[in-house]
Amino acid sequence: MAQPPLSDLSDRARAIFQLVVEGYLESGQPVGSKAIASGGTVELSPASIRSVLADLETQGLLAAPHTSAGRMPTESGLRLFVDAMMQVAEPTAEEREAIAQRISEAGPIEQALEATSSMLSDLSGAAGMVMVPTRDPRLAQFSLLDLGEGRVLAVLVGQDGTVENRVLNLARSYSASDLQEAGNYIASRLTGRTLSEALSAIRSELAANRTQLDAASRDLVERGIAMWSEDADKRPVLIVRGQAKLLDDDAIGDLERVRQLLDDLENKRSVADLLDSAREASATRIFIGSENRLFALSGSSVIASPYRDREGRVVGVLGVIGPTRLNYARIVPMVDFTARSLGKLIG
Repeated sequence: MAQPPLSDLSDRARAIFQLVVEGYLESGQPVGSKAIASGGTVELSPASIRSVLADLETQGLLAAPHTSAGRMPTESGLRLFVDAMMQVAEPTAEEREAIAQRISEAGPIEQALEATSSMLSDLSGAAGMVMVPTRDPRLAQFSLLDLGEGRVLAVLVGQDGTVENRVLNLARSYSASDLQEAGNYIASRLTGRTLSEALSAIRSELAANRTQLDAASRDLVERGIAMWSEDADKRPVLIVRGQAKLLDDDAIGDLERVRQLLDDLENKRSVADLLDSAREASATRIFIGSENRLFALSGSSVIASPYRDREGRVVGVLGVIGPTRLNYARIVPMVDFTARSLGKLIG
């Protein structure tokens, strides 16, 4: 059912709907008409409030769990609240200073990413996630070294001074001239390109037979690019911290959902793909429940924001994941500010 626009709700329906959503996000429990009436902000009888709640349920914004007479927001209701009603609580000056200091004290960028993921978990009470920026520098040098016993060491040196060593485990031995020819060929295609650009060019040349390589050298090149491509796909791309926070007291009655969420988080490639979909967002993105297929069964929400380097290029995405009753008003600006703080450290 499509959610009605906010303008379709009367003032009292809007006020009651907001009380239900805010009460649910605070307590994690359905909100009943008596609780709304006793709050003093709505001057209606419990019977009148129940009538409004029933109308909101008919419109698909609220639902009544079987175990309670109260109401809780549906995913459509949460989306309407987040998009049209939520008033974000910007981080205080003290919180902003603490975030920036904790990230900057972490040391190398890898430690900063670890610290960021842990900090997001602490701030949200859920799990924090940071997608590691892809490092694909332009290459300056390449060489192949025979290690014996069917193993060859490939050494790649980037223009930024980074060095990567990869061992090729080969099914056969190659002569020194084979290694020399293959190494010279690959080096000539790598220099000045990123690894992904070079692999694409080499594949095209091999497919079109536009090389002068002999059979042994060609075989060595093909085995090498297959290994490098596979290696790139297997690199860890996601840091997740704070999964234990998902097992709080409120999760006791919903253990199956939490178990499903923890299983989903084990599939880091799929989670990284979800975060990657937020790379081009101009602002923090919010995925609620089944809006994303990965977390449809666990009914979880993801709040994600891209972070950029000093030149404004998106290099990664960070965020939090937890139950749909996350404190969106507080976490959204926290995630946004953390992304901007982390971006200042990225060269």
